[in-house]
Amino acid sequence: MAILGKIRQKSFFLILIIGLALFAFIISGVFGNGTGDTGPSEPIGIINDEEIKIENFRYLVDQTERQYGYSTIQAVNVVWNQFVKTTLFEAELNTLGIDAGKEQIEQVVSSTESIITDARFINEAGFFDFGLFADFILLMRDQNPQAYEQWKSQEASIISSARESIYFDLIKSSTGITNKEAQTLYHLENDNVDLNYVQIPFSSINDSLVNVTDAEIKSYIKNNATSYESKASRAIEYVSFLETATEEDQAIIRNTLTSLIDDRIEYNEVSKLTDTIQGLKSVSNVRDFVEKYSESGYDSVYIPKRRLAREFSDILYNLKKGEVFGPYKDIDSYKISRLLDRKKNGSIRASHILVSFEGATGSQPSITRTKDEANKLAKSYLRRVRRNPSQLEVIASQLSDGPSKNSAGDLGYFQEGQMTENLFKFANKSRVGAVGLVETEFGFHVVKITDKQDLVLLADVTLKILPSENTSNEIFKKATQFEMGSAKDEFIALAEKKNYNLRTVNSIDALDENLPGLPEQRQIVQWAFGDDAEVGAIKRFNLSYGGYAIVRLTKIKEKGLADVDDVRSEVTKILKNKKKAAMIIKENSGNNSLEDLAASNGLEVVSALAVNQKSATLVGAGNEPYVVGAGFALDVDATSDLIIGNNGVYMLQVTSRNIVEDNEDYSLYANTLAQQEREKVAGLVIQALESSASIEDNRSLYY
Repeated sequence: MAILGKIRQKSFFLILIIGLALFAFIISGVFGNGTGDTGPSEPIGIINDEEIKIENFRYLVDQTERQYGYSTIQAVNVVWNQFVKTTLFEAELNTLGIDAGKEQIEQVVSSTESIITDARFINEAGFFDFGLFADFILLMRDQNPQAYEQWKSQEASIISSARESIYFDLIKSSTGITNKEAQTLYHLENDNVDLNYVQIPFSSINDSLVNVTDAEIKSYIKNNATSYESKASRAIEYVSFLETATEEDQAIIRNTLTSLIDDRIEYNEVSKLTDTIQGLKSVSNVRDFVEKYSESGYDSVYIPKRRLAREFSDILYNLKKGEVFGPYKDIDSYKISRLLDRKKNGSIRASHILVSFEGATGSQPSITRTKDEANKLAKSYLRRVRRNPSQLEVIASQLSDGPSKNSAGDLGYFQEGQMTENLFKFANKSRVGAVGLVETEFGFHVVKITDKQDLVLLADVTLKILPSENTSNEIFKKATQFEMGSAKDEFIALAEKKNYNLRTVNSIDALDENLPGLPEQRQIVQWAFGDDAEVGAIKRFNLSYGGYAIVRLTKIKEKGLADVDDVRSEVTKILKNKKKAAMIIKENSGNNSLEDLAASNGLEVVSALAVNQKSATLVGAGNEPYVVGAGFALDVDATSDLIIGNNGVYMLQVTSRNIVEDNEDYSLYANTLAQQEREKVAGLVIQALESSASIEDNRSLYY
């Protein structure tokens, strides 16, 4: 039955297994030229006249999928971004003549966690020794040439990282803020004005009174072309026919499981006698029984209550030994379960304070205390916690050296094999509430046991909830009939006639993978962007998770300026607000004071206090940088003309101006601002290099 169950699943899912480090992204001679390809002849990309070989690219995509569990298109995008970054940086570094020597390489190696924590490179004093690392590489060269070749690839990556580090350091060193600039920015943030204003919102004029034509929208798009450049896109509509189990299908699955609980008598065609077939409740060899009838194998792991099916966890957790429960639904399967054993207090929860020391496993470089000093400090914490157990969480959140510091020392629930041995031994033998001191390879732990729960061992017979053959055939029939019918009749009309759910997707990018309602459907995107794709074309697609989608291509948009329909709503609002602003100014040209303007429009004069230019927000009106800027340009008690803002037309009167006193020295503030700017350097440099590069992207031709 287990084999039949696996056949029922129809092998819809492809499992991707992953494994390469980020080092593999560096362009290196380790990759060969590969074999010929029968697909497109163009390279997958050209960056400043340098072609990206499809063979190398595919190799990296495959390795990235295996390493990180990404879907193909996710891996493609990661590899592409890394290729672009690496290629642009290599060109920049070569142009500038930046290279890395032994000192820079040693610096990168000495900051690589996986290397400096390797026991082979730790000296007698307990510290990472670059000399030991270098000796290891030389030994590997002589004794393991294959591993040495792999190291050379990593070394190329380290050199590249070192060169990039030098490059960024040079840029960061030239990034600074003068004291004068710091003074200006300080006043921008801290100077403020109090003002009164009247806002006539654009919404005060009904949209029906303002007309915007397609010609005006098109003209606006053309005059603001840089804001309305669009990628190539496609639009589709579709009807999906999902293969899901009916209630009748589920009843059959439940009945099958029910028949496996108790012993049953079956007639043996060979012996011509009746046989008694043991059920889950009485069978002695439970493992063989589960392997025979279940679609998931026998699991001998004891589990806590929180890992049981949530809706039935109380029932399952409180079963007596040998008792069977089910059938019950657990996510996408039905199960029957027999309790085989219970491990008393097998799941333990504890909190701790870790006091690490120099040389302990995982200790941070900033920790310089000796082992004896750590022991004394831990004992002082222990005394405080024994006097007041609630102090453990307070001390842990402030002073613990471990990552659990962020959760007030809580280690969560753990069981044997999941916790360092000494700490588990203490927790296992101690009662709830006990406090003690434990030494491990990580340092000294002040431990408090906070809870214990039983673990249970269940034997589960599981059957996936899958549609029957009859249900699958019926879904196929409906999908085929709709596909054939839509070729004759109007797609939308037929969907409505059949009462099917018609869905539309208005903008699909060439590299999209997931569509609304249709996850992981790269095949549909590739079809829509194919050279022979035509508006009105209809095609049926098999869905990897079971079922079909009948898709109609409704729009083809090539790269260029956005169409009127694509931005109609956005541009119409902009143009209507401009026309409304002109109408408001014309109607109120005779109002020269806030009081007159407010009275004429049935509005109130609003006060806004401590308004500054950095946030540029008016209480009750929203973000209005231009209006606030105009306010700072006014003299005290002066009244502005009518000003067009983001959300309406304004008149202002400044009632007071508050200028903060200058600092005696702006150097500290300037340094803080400069550091903030330096942190943005990496992202800004990459953006700048990409914006000035010539990049041809042919990913969609291959994936």
